[in-house]
Amino acid sequence: MDNPLFGLTAKIAVVTGGNGGIGLGMARGLAAAGATIVIVGRDEAKSAAAVAEIMQQGGKAIALAADVTDKAAIATVVADIQRQFGRIDILVNNAGINIRKPPDALTIEEWNAVIGTNLTSAFLCSQAVYPSMKAGGGGKIINIGSMLSIFGAGLASAYAASKGGIVQFTRSCAMAWAPDNIQVNAILPGWIDTEMTRRARIDIPGLHDRVLARTPAARWGAATDFAGTAVFLASSASDFITGTAIPVDGGFSISG
Repeated sequence: MDNPLFGLTAKIAVVTGGNGGIGLGMARGLAAAGATIVIVGRDEAKSAAAVAEIMQQGGKAIALAADVTDKAAIATVVADIQRQFGRIDILVNNAGINIRKPPDALTIEEWNAVIGTNLTSAFLCSQAVYPSMKAGGGGKIINIGSMLSIFGAGLASAYAASKGGIVQFTRSCAMAWAPDNIQVNAILPGWIDTEMTRRARIDIPGLHDRVLARTPAARWGAATDFAGTAVFLASSASDFITGTAIPVDGGFSISG
């Protein structure tokens, strides 16, 4: 890449849930900047398709299958990456799910599933890559929150709780690992056109129009909108930025 501030050549970037949606958008951007991408997810066929797409575009990528809520599985993945590449420079904690119900209708199993996938997985993955980043002299961790880290949501209490937790977890890791030259930041997506939000538009009448009316950019976001932010937070351009939570929402969060 021409600009060394944003170049990621020879960097190893792990992206959980990087086989679709926002995760794949970030993986594409990181690959275009020169990073080798390791996509971690449970859907092996979907991950293989994502790897093929990145490679067809001239990037470097592999896929490793794992349940990111399983500490042992994550340890195995990290050990495999260490064997293959000898280092981990970038971690994007993107894996996430939602169960759309009011809080009185959520079961404890549903609550635990959302918290485990969205928040606990970020803890497990961050903890697992920390020794490699420390040994390598530093690293970048990017946690994916949500605008629901800021706002409440009557039909997404577990999701909102998990994403609020992501912001505080990000700040705490940033404080703890600054001496190790590890920067930890969060991205807060707004209303993005993904499989999850397409279902929401079916379930919630009028959602599409309300989103457009409140978003100054007057459109839904796309996965491609996250490539630049991910590259910035993964590169040396952001070396003095840590503990932040950056909305990528077309202005939704500043609109009254």
